[in-house]
Amino acid sequence: MSDLFRLLNPKSLAVIGGGAWGEAVLTQAQKFGFEGELHAVHPVKKEVAGVKAYASVLEIPNPPDAAFVGINREATIGAVERMRKRGVGGAVCFGSGYAEASSEDASGTDAQARLLTAAGDMPILGPNCYGFINALDGVAVWPDQHGCRRIDSGVAILTQSSNISINMTMQTRGLPIGYMITAGNQAQTTQADIAFALLDDPRVTAIGLHIEGFGDLSRWEALAAKAHAKSIPLVALKVGKSSHAQAATISHTASLAGGDTAAQAFLDRLGILRSPDVPSFLETLKLLHVAGRLPSNKISSISCSGGEASLVADMADDHDLVFPDLDDDQKQTLLKALGPKVALANPLDYHTYIWRDEEAMTAAWSAMAAPHIAMTLVVLDYPRGDICDPSDWTCATNAALRMRKDTGRPVAVAASLPELLPEHVAQQLINGGIVPFAGIAEALNAIDAASLPIHTPSSEPVLRKAVATETETLSEYDAKIALAAHGLNVPKAIQTNHSAAGLDALTFPVVVKAEGMAHKSDVGGVILDCNSHTDVHVAMETMTDASSFHIEEMCAPGAELLVGVTQDPAHGYLLTVGAGGLLTELLADTQSLLIPSSDDDIRQALSRLKMYPLLTGFRGADPCDLDAIVNAILAIQSYVIAQDHPVAEVEVNPLICGPDGAIAVDALIRKTL
Repeated sequence: MSDLFRLLNPKSLAVIGGGAWGEAVLTQAQKFGFEGELHAVHPVKKEVAGVKAYASVLEIPNPPDAAFVGINREATIGAVERMRKRGVGGAVCFGSGYAEASSEDASGTDAQARLLTAAGDMPILGPNCYGFINALDGVAVWPDQHGCRRIDSGVAILTQSSNISINMTMQTRGLPIGYMITAGNQAQTTQADIAFALLDDPRVTAIGLHIEGFGDLSRWEALAAKAHAKSIPLVALKVGKSSHAQAATISHTASLAGGDTAAQAFLDRLGILRSPDVPSFLETLKLLHVAGRLPSNKISSISCSGGEASLVADMADDHDLVFPDLDDDQKQTLLKALGPKVALANPLDYHTYIWRDEEAMTAAWSAMAAPHIAMTLVVLDYPRGDICDPSDWTCATNAALRMRKDTGRPVAVAASLPELLPEHVAQQLINGGIVPFAGIAEALNAIDAASLPIHTPSSEPVLRKAVATETETLSEYDAKIALAAHGLNVPKAIQTNHSAAGLDALTFPVVVKAEGMAHKSDVGGVILDCNSHTDVHVAMETMTDASSFHIEEMCAPGAELLVGVTQDPAHGYLLTVGAGGLLTELLADTQSLLIPSSDDDIRQALSRLKMYPLLTGFRGADPCDLDAIVNAILAIQSYVIAQDHPVAEVEVNPLICGPDGAIAVDALIRKTL
């Protein structure tokens, strides 16, 4: 990839096309205070938006650092080729009708391929791309209005949606946006490529990524490793949870969304935080800009209303956040500041006895910001400035600022209604090192994300293979033999017909299973506890639709796990562990990882299961052999990795776990023919 820095930090800009969009780019560049050279390119016009126009980019005296191409699809391809030959630093390709429209226009994919050929090693953003704003250097290569202001440091936001990016620039939450970059189709330059380059700008404090599809996973793996090394947090707003969103993603930018469970596993693997919605996304970036990652999930809350205290506590209940009890030092300080009429607790309702007493407010609030608290949340809604006098709230703003200065601890002010946190107040708080949150729900989402333990991205790349298409399902007998070859413990078994030949090699009791049936337990295809040859023959006779059987030795009961592997076309192989047995779907207690996963990754996933206590000795029972369980899961993973032809699916359910080991009682493999 060529130098993206030149494109994103240009000293000269050319706009190709003199229509409304081209004029808008030149107008916005001048309005934003661009200090470099501006050039217009148009075959007829002498000037565009007051800027001298050249008939061709080849006539511009010096190769521009950046160009905005605002002409039709076919003309764009020729213009990009000329710019590459001229030595232009890079281009924004505004036009659409490329791969994202291939379902409506079959020539779109070919046009995108020709665009890439024309660009060669010259960086391009898009196509189907709005451009970018660099508020750190006063650059707007942008064909519309925006709400960015010049700043010295801030967050970078990358999106695939131009409209979402416009909306985000218009936020009045006080978030300092240093870069707003749209990526469009990412035909050549991906979001991961752009973010990778931005990590070298020391003015960028965090990077937010609105992601429709990941594309080349290796680029994201490289990005995550570099971000971790530089301690720059990454936050994702990943869409595609619903089937409708996945369909919209494909039609929007030709991105492959894949399954959301696999997408979440990929984000977790890379240590990328995730926000559920746009407001929480912006608030999380704001927190990271002001305070960085939080050392723990221990928080305190302060409000002058019992209703607000209860609201915060209830809303936090859906998050992995903790309100520690007040210690003796906190209680003594609070009692001195608040008097005996206030119930001392966390969350704290300090009533209004000390309102307007800035000294007492500072003392009480500072007591809540104890050294063991990762974030102290002051709930504070400001009155409307148009019909009210907000001066009475100056004492609260000052108390919060003094509290932050005196304690040096992370502090946030959260308005329960986003519109009741004025932008100028938010800026004042940020200048004082306080996070101004617009909304309690958004605040809690942000704190929850920022308090997650810092995860070191895996050094091993995600396993990717061609998508399994024409597949066959192995018999249970053959599936177990294949998995046993990689170290999975399976019961001793035979594969036979109605003669039950080889039965003498097994130890009773045994289980008889009909082969060739899906969900055998649901249709009478499994008979347990056969204690003699006669029992076996009777069992086989009841399975009138079966001609072959799998007979194996019964296993002692134990905790039942499901271990499954499925191929996700966008993210590789998804390894799922969870509560197994007949109630798997009902319990829906699972954790998912991507292959390859380490011993430690698997142990952590198991520990997050609701049924994990059953593995560690619930109610006095003997604990299961966790080493054996992990080794069984690793054996299944080993089988998938070792196959020359792609595997579509592997499932062991149940894996029976006990003090003496783990054994696979049922197994399924579906693989390429």
